[in-house]
Amino acid sequence: MSLAELEGDIVIIACAVSAGIHGALVPAHFDEGAGAGLGFAAATVSLAALVVALTLRPASAVALTAAAAVFAGLLVSYALATTTGLPLLHPDPEPVDGLALATKAVEAVGLFAAASLLWRPVAVTAPRPKGRPT
Repeated sequence: MSLAELEGDIVIIACAVSAGIHGALVPAHFDEGAGAGLGFAAATVSLAALVVALTLRPASAVALTAAAAVFAGLLVSYALATTTGLPLLHPDPEPVDGLALATKAVEAVGLFAAASLLWRPVAVTAPRPKGRPT
């Protein structure tokens, strides 16, 4: 298994873990309000779609970019949710908890792996003319 394959698997696993956790928390966040519930539902659907897309096409730059954007968005939104709150979705700051921190750690690893795959230099080889000694 190459490093790129390992990083691709890490992105898929991070998406799946985060989707599962967000999905499990949808009902509790709907109890807090429609905005928070819809935000968690949207995160779940987005992450699950990324699992499928990256499983079918692991080297897809579009899917890797989307994964990096979703992870970054989730990390930033959590930082805002715990410090200032998110207007309309979760207006009051929420307390920091262990499950959320573990989820954010998984997402940060997924973001790093996706970014690493996107920024990896592509090897370019020039074709050799036929009939010339090598």
